[in-house]
Amino acid sequence: MNTDNIKPGSLPDSGPWWRYPLVWMVIAGPAAVVVAGFATLWLALRTPDPVVTGDYYRRGMEINQTLARDKSLAPAQQGRNHAATPAPAGRPMPASQ
Repeated sequence: MNTDNIKPGSLPDSGPWWRYPLVWMVIAGPAAVVVAGFATLWLALRTPDPVVTGDYYRRGMEINQTLARDKSLAPAQQGRNHAATPAPAGRPMPASQ
C-alpha cells in the first residue's frame, strides 16, 4: 500500500488506547498471574509447613511393626481376592473343594 498520497486529516481518529477491549485482554493475563502470585505468597506466609516431629524414626518403626502383624491376614485376603477375580476367557473356574 502506498502511503505517500494519504492526507493527514483523511484518517479517522483512533481514540486512546484504553478504549480498546483487546488491550485489556492482553493486560489481564499477566495481571491475573501477579494477583495469583501475591495470593500464594500470602497463603505461604499465613500457614507455614508443620515441623517434622522429633520421634519420626520411632513412629516409622511402629508402622512397620503394624504392617508385619497384618501379614498374618494375607492368606484370607488372597482367598478373598481370588474368589472375586473372574476366570480368564476360555478357562473355566476350578471347582470348590
